[in-house]
Amino acid sequence: MTTFVKPVTLSANGVELVPLEATHEAGLKQAAADGELWQIRVTSVPEPDATADYIGDALRGRDTGDRFAFAVIDQATGNVIGTTSYHDILPAVKRLEIGYTWYAKSAQRTHVNTTCKLLLLTHAFGVLHCNVVGWRVDNFNYASQRAVERLGAKKDGVIRGHHMRRDGTIRDTVMYSLRQGEWPEVRAHLNYLLSRDR
Repeated sequence: MTTFVKPVTLSANGVELVPLEATHEAGLKQAAADGELWQIRVTSVPEPDATADYIGDALRGRDTGDRFAFAVIDQATGNVIGTTSYHDILPAVKRLEIGYTWYAKSAQRTHVNTTCKLLLLTHAFGVLHCNVVGWRVDNFNYASQRAVERLGAKKDGVIRGHHMRRDGTIRDTVMYSLRQGEWPEVRAHLNYLLSRDR
């Protein structure tokens, strides 16, 4: 099967994105344990015993071409500090979304998320020639909404009653997107944020 997103390793600013594999299970468990992230109801962080299934789902998504997951690595230590994915990949219209993103608590509010988004967006627009990159966020996940808005993405709207949370409640989903023509300005903004944070 020909896939739109080919295996690739992306790196900058001491952060490396490598294709997620079963061998990352222990590292992902450790990253999730940093802050007990699975207890946050508005995220996709797996409980420790469900990490292997989480990776298995991601790899099945890679096989079908619907999702391509990365492990986020701290290059200085070699430790897994989180994960992020391209998902809902639509090759015919050259559109994909960025999501399933979470980081160890110690990596939050650092340059890591901005760097990961810069890497993923640069690859999406510059290599894959995407027309649109999107995000979807739980309506109660205000931190993630602020993070996506800080990137320069535009809010498309809210899909009500859209998705089941882990706890059985049904969430509304806030949709965001960024178009190819908006990317140069957003790229300049992300580089500015990274230079300011150093």
